Amino acid sequence: MLDSIKKIFSNNEEELPVNSSSKPDISRAKSAELYEKAKTYFPGGVNSPVRAFKSVYGTPLFISKGDGCTIWDADDNQFIDFCGSWGPLILGHNHPKVREKVVSVMQNGMSFGAPTALENELAELIIKNNSFVEKIRFTSSGTEAVMSAIRLARGFTGRNKIIKFEGCYHGHTDSLLVKAGSGLVTFGETSSAGIPPAFANETLVLPLNDLNALKEAFASFKEDIAAVIIEGIPANNGLLIQDKEYIHALREICTENKALLIFDEVITGFRLGFEGAAAYYDVVPDLVTYGKIIGGGLPVGMFGGKAEIMGMISPDGGVYQGGTLSGNPVAMAAGIAQLTELSKSGFYKDLNKKAEEFCESLQRFASARNYQFKVFNVGSIFWFAFSDNPAIKTAAEIDPASMEKYKVLHRELLNRGIYFGPSGYEVGFVSSAHTKIDLEKAKRAIFDSLDIVFRK
Repeated sequence: MLDSIKKIFSNNEEELPVNSSSKPDISRAKSAELYEKAKTYFPGGVNSPVRAFKSVYGTPLFISKGDGCTIWDADDNQFIDFCGSWGPLILGHNHPKVREKVVSVMQNGMSFGAPTALENELAELIIKNNSFVEKIRFTSSGTEAVMSAIRLARGFTGRNKIIKFEGCYHGHTDSLLVKAGSGLVTFGETSSAGIPPAFANETLVLPLNDLNALKEAFASFKEDIAAVIIEGIPANNGLLIQDKEYIHALREICTENKALLIFDEVITGFRLGFEGAAAYYDVVPDLVTYGKIIGGGLPVGMFGGKAEIMGMISPDGGVYQGGTLSGNPVAMAAGIAQLTELSKSGFYKDLNKKAEEFCESLQRFASARNYQFKVFNVGSIFWFAFSDNPAIKTAAEIDPASMEKYKVLHRELLNRGIYFGPSGYEVGFVSSAHTKIDLEKAKRAIFDSLDIVFRK
């Protein structure tokens, strides 16, 4: 996963050859001007590396407005958006119920650093509808939630080592920003400057979908492993849908060895359903982490789990965790409004069916033309792979050379008014705001763009 991230963030100024696109490039003059100015303020001109468009063609688009499933950039180009702020905008941009709730709460102030009734209201909404959490703690980001869950797992078990999987990303926490070393079972190696090797040495990095590697790790470090952390469904380096048998075996091995199982559901939580990947696999994790989907897309996160384990968190227990802006009233308000909509009968059934039909149409088109192109889909999440492998389950099965095709696809789609994340390793999202007309337009644009990609 981390090697893929480095490829995404590497400096790539290559431009598509002139006249190789079937449509004229959209104007990026204002975005380009803003980007040049931004580079004088921020490293690389951005505040998160993937935004720099280094793995696709052209300069970044500066977004000025979003409404429903549509976004507009600084040059007033209009796009049907399948990024949705990287997933949390499951209702689309600027949803009226979310906006109205936020505006109403803001009239009384935007930050207190003290408890509010809104925290209780959102927590009750989550716990009553999610059987996998008994107590929760709000944070300000998914990364912070994962960092805190790891600390809690170590405090609860009295052990130090963590197992993570190659191809899973858990934010930029030092002990998890690691890649695999050599050999089947290895200590992690730092993949970013500024991380002491000693931090990475507490992390074992294993291949996904390999029970033998997992068993070997526990045989070697049984008394040292505090937790195993895995994305609910790995979706930060392609969409690596694991077999249910593998996830159930993972649960059993953790239980046998008295290690905690942590589901990082920052992407899958409240996306696949109100109970996320845990319900999809019918597996009970010990701890779960969630991201900004619980705050309507605003900066927020959460970790939670069994009351016995959560009782170790201060002030009840000895594991310290805090945050001045945790439970921020504006984020809580947005979360209440969004999750109220998600909890309505039939919401996920309708959304997931819409996404499935969209993906099936794309696959039928590609298969009919014998294109080496596979659409992976679970719930309202999907991913395009330029491959004929029907079941990509590990990062190693993704051909880095295939990203050249995604670069062309991305540019063709922008020129046709369709916005995807600026990396072929990233997944796409369907929201409830995407109408049949929007999806039909998007399908036609994707069909035309695939024809261009495979014509080369």
